[in-house]
This record gives sequence, structure tokens and C-alpha cells, in this order.
Amino acid sequence: MSKTIVPVSQDQCPEHLRTNRSALTRWFGRTFYRSVIGWSLEGSIADAERLLIVAAPHTSNWDFVYGITAVLGINARVRWLGKHTIFFPGFAWFMRWLGGIPVNRDKPEAVMGYVNEVVKKDKGVIIVVAPEGTRKKSKKWKTGFLRIAKENNCKIQMGALDFPNKRIVLGDMFEPTGDNEADVAAIIEYYGQFKGRYPDQF
Repeated sequence: MSKTIVPVSQDQCPEHLRTNRSALTRWFGRTFYRSVIGWSLEGSIADAERLLIVAAPHTSNWDFVYGITAVLGINARVRWLGKHTIFFPGFAWFMRWLGGIPVNRDKPEAVMGYVNEVVKKDKGVIIVVAPEGTRKKSKKWKTGFLRIAKENNCKIQMGALDFPNKRIVLGDMFEPTGDNEADVAAIIEYYGQFKGRYPDQF
């Protein structure tokens, strides 16, 4: 018996967190995500004015493809942090159209400024961050996403890529305690139930 594929639709995103992409763009996102790669999207975007979604495990360039097609399919107003080198001339406009915010990792202190500017422009916004900061195995996650959430009054939701089961899960909400190290440890433990494309890199 074939696995039932969960529909990808705007119903999985609160109305105030949707953007104004065309019907064709939304159709492309849904069709590619559901029919071409055969993945499912489980859960819904949390109903909050400002939301930060933790995206993990991040082990492959394909993570972006699967994630962004789901975003297009549900028509979500998403802003995501990406290494500035992928915003090269001739292509940068497209990455920004997809919601990208270029970040120079050599200037981590500037990241907050980038995000603050975006939040000022959009009343309702979803910020997606991969705390690992790299596709390679990382012994220590960056804690900047907790600061971003706190300073911009964002609720935090877990977003997981689960390659063996071909799904993205919009999962639990997380309430920070104020102890960044303990919070990161708890989040990493949560993601232990999911496997990326290359599990040995998580």
C-alpha cells in the first residue's frame, strides 16, 4: 500500500503570515514537493505575529530545495539566513525574492542588524535559521538564533527534515529558559529523532 502524501496548501500557514506569490508559483511549489520528490509536509506554521523556525538537521544542499518548495507551496512569508557568497551578481535578486537575507559569517555582529531591518518592514514574519551554521558535522551549535528570537519577540518552532520518511515536520514550540547552552542541548536532543540526508554529519 502506498504512503499517503499530505497535501501542501495555504491552510498550513496562518493568513497573516502568507505572502502574495502568484497562483502559478504556489502550484509549482506544491507539485514539485508532493508529486516530483514525493515528500509530505506534516503540521502547520504556528499562529504567531513573529516566528523563528529552527531548521535541522542541516546536512545537504538539498535541504534548501526541499524546504523552499514547501514554502512556495504554502505561500508563507519566510525570511531565511544564507551565506553571503550565494548571493552572487545575476542571481542575488532571485535569492532575495525567495526570502534570503545574506549574512557574512566573518561579521557575526552584523547578523542582528540584517534581521532587525527585515522585522521592521514586515509586521508578520517567519524567520528560518539553521543553527548548525554548516552542512558539515558541528560539535557546537551557534546560539545566535536564540538572541534573534528574544530581541525580535519571536516565538520559536521546531522545523525538521526527515529524509528516511521523506517529510518535513512543522513540530513543537520551544520556550527558551534564558540558559542558552541548556536550551541548545535540549533542542539538539529533540532533533535526535530525525535523520538528515547524511546522518553522520549531524
